[in-house]
Amino acid sequence: MNTGLIETLETAFHPRAIAVVGASEDPFSFGYHYVRHLLDYGYPGHIYPVNPGKKYILDLRCYPSLSSIPEPVDYVICCLPASKVPDLLTECPPKGVKAVHLVAGRLSETGRQEAKELEARILQVARRLKVRLIGPNCLGIYYPRGGMAHSYNLSKEAGAIGAVCQSGGTSALLVRYGELRGLRFSKVISYGNALDLDESDFLCYLAQDNETKIIAAYFEGIRDGKKFLKVLGDVARVKPVIAIKGGRGISGAKAVGSHTAAIAGSDIMWKAAFKKAGAILASDLTELVDLLVAFSFLPPIRGNRVGLVSAGGGLTVMAADICEEAGLVVPPLPSDVREKLKIKAPEIWDWVGNPVDCSIMGGVAIGFAEILKEIPRMLVNSSHFDFTIAEFTDDNPFSEEVWSNIAKGQTEAFINLSREKLMPLIAVVSSGATSSDRLPHQRWKMLAEQRARLVDAHIPTYSTVAEAARAVRQFIDYWQARATT
Repeated sequence: MNTGLIETLETAFHPRAIAVVGASEDPFSFGYHYVRHLLDYGYPGHIYPVNPGKKYILDLRCYPSLSSIPEPVDYVICCLPASKVPDLLTECPPKGVKAVHLVAGRLSETGRQEAKELEARILQVARRLKVRLIGPNCLGIYYPRGGMAHSYNLSKEAGAIGAVCQSGGTSALLVRYGELRGLRFSKVISYGNALDLDESDFLCYLAQDNETKIIAAYFEGIRDGKKFLKVLGDVARVKPVIAIKGGRGISGAKAVGSHTAAIAGSDIMWKAAFKKAGAILASDLTELVDLLVAFSFLPPIRGNRVGLVSAGGGLTVMAADICEEAGLVVPPLPSDVREKLKIKAPEIWDWVGNPVDCSIMGGVAIGFAEILKEIPRMLVNSSHFDFTIAEFTDDNPFSEEVWSNIAKGQTEAFINLSREKLMPLIAVVSSGATSSDRLPHQRWKMLAEQRARLVDAHIPTYSTVAEAARAVRQFIDYWQARATT
């Protein structure tokens, strides 16, 4: 392991002082936003705005140059035009700067020769001075524990997911989408053109980071393929690595070149490389978040037998088809569950199967609301299933008041059952609950509340059975593969 690299990145994530060079009062500028983010997120160290034309920015004293700052600076966020970067770098060694985040773009990703030459000169100067670079053309670091952020409205609550993203916008979306699903992040790095520090370096860092348990990534291209493949395999043996590869198709590959100056590589090559390394390749941001939910909230599952609970005949049929298409097994309802049903619901016990269609439970002696609570527990207590998926729905004939009480009871019973940790539980709640134009409908509001309660209870919650089945199938594959290595 490169101890110098680890020490540099430790300093970048835990700087005692940060200089924002090119700081500004203009709210449309990066120089304003990075100062504002450090203040808003409670960065505990010293913040030094640098701008020769200003005395104060956001009530912080402004300095005319990096050299004029009266104490050592560990980390620099450079918001200057790229043409001014070489001169700035010469000021870094005397101040003790270990790493510089280069925000500026319009370099080699433009394809212009003069931009490529400038980028090469920046790298040459940085290497001569032994200053490491993050970027250029990136948003940099999000580290909630350290009060560092690169975008607005990112959670201030830290978690255990580390992320390496070539695209800055994608890194912010990952955090925001993840937050809606109960995910929180340890450290996120947007690294852009990877002129100096690259994806392999950041993967190595997160692999040894004690705050990171799972690694997510978005790659568009790789600077050093041989180095990357070795690092990916090494890291995937230590922690789960789940990534998106942008630019898999012809049009996407062209877009990659104009976005981050990366070389895309073929889809077939990437799939083979990830499989060999033991990493997981997601198709898009939705699937990446779905997989992160599984890896964050489920214990290891090594069997593929699923118990299904749904609230409608058609839904149960579709759920069974979807699970089998995903490679899961939907076994018949075992005798131990049937015996319990015979006692609890003698009226219908002999024609209930797996998936369990709760819509046929109306009129049972125990009561519809109670049987909805009991069914998941019966499946969980059976040794014939490896995990249970319960689909919550708004589709029923009851009045809103009656259904609301039933839904609340069902949700709380499911949460209480999950706390007993008898079997992995997965919930499915329609994504219609997140549509603002539908929320005035009371049933959608209730469904949204259900979803929020389940997410807050750290129960893996999906919008469709298909999303849940695909995610858990890959999750099972991962743990089965780990068991054989």
